[in-house]
Amino acid sequence: MDEIQHNFIYVQGLNLHVAETGTGPNTVVFLHGFPEIWYSWRHQMGAVAKSGFRAIAPDYRGYGLSDPPPQPEKASYKDVIADLLAIFDALGLAKVFLVAKDFGGRPAYLFALLHPERVSGIITLGAPFVPPGPSQFYKSLPEGFYISRWQEPGRAEADFGRLDAKTVVRKVYILFSRSDVPIAAENQEIMDLVDASTPLPSWFTEEDLATYGALYEKSGFQTALKIPYRSMDENFNIAEPIVKVPALLIMGDKDFALKFPGMEEYIRSGKVKDFVPDLEIIHLPEGSHFVQEQSPEQVNQLILAFLNKHV
Repeated sequence: MDEIQHNFIYVQGLNLHVAETGTGPNTVVFLHGFPEIWYSWRHQMGAVAKSGFRAIAPDYRGYGLSDPPPQPEKASYKDVIADLLAIFDALGLAKVFLVAKDFGGRPAYLFALLHPERVSGIITLGAPFVPPGPSQFYKSLPEGFYISRWQEPGRAEADFGRLDAKTVVRKVYILFSRSDVPIAAENQEIMDLVDASTPLPSWFTEEDLATYGALYEKSGFQTALKIPYRSMDENFNIAEPIVKVPALLIMGDKDFALKFPGMEEYIRSGKVKDFVPDLEIIHLPEGSHFVQEQSPEQVNQLILAFLNKHV
């Protein structure tokens, strides 16, 4: 990790943290999900840098080492996309590859729709393209569905507030590593779905957890709840949401997101290609929601194969 440099770029009134390594002519930008931060790409950044690419991983506003917005409502996907554009301009990046995990897939694809001339290709992990606007993939799930709970103002704040940040991240990592959709009973909170004695996944160390915990002690979870969970219905008024750059979807078959109603059919039927015509889909049979941390060598090979094909 020593070869990764850490810089701050002043964007829209905020100091945004950017981790960087490598000096190649082609740049790969890694976009994290929740509860992740730039650090979730630690295995991928070094691999692409050693293969001749420049690797950059920002923390979104309000995540990790990046400043939070002064007003909580100033946290939207539109802000994240504007932040990315400003970061690319500040670094002199005319065109980039975007590699995104979980909800990071949404700003990656939206960026490609809004600024197609700036994107060479997109790789998403655990997140197919879904047209902007309200999602239909979880509307039929019970009230205790974790996204529904975290969209409710104050509910997650009270739930998380009983615990220190490190414990919240620990429980979310364990919960999201399972293959079942996280759903709480009527009188149960999401954090109570994980017993305190449950061990971390074998591929996620106590040192990793300490790194996450320290960063969330700094940032808190306020912005992380706003983006993605309370910004999902944001409208971008894109008349024809057709992504015209090459793309790769890496999907773990044990990722709980596949069990969202209609999600697996949407991917396996090829319906997703109606919106992303030049899309390759690769399934990892044992892959969980965190495939890039769970199986870094396999994921790195897939990423590099795609990058080398499209440079």
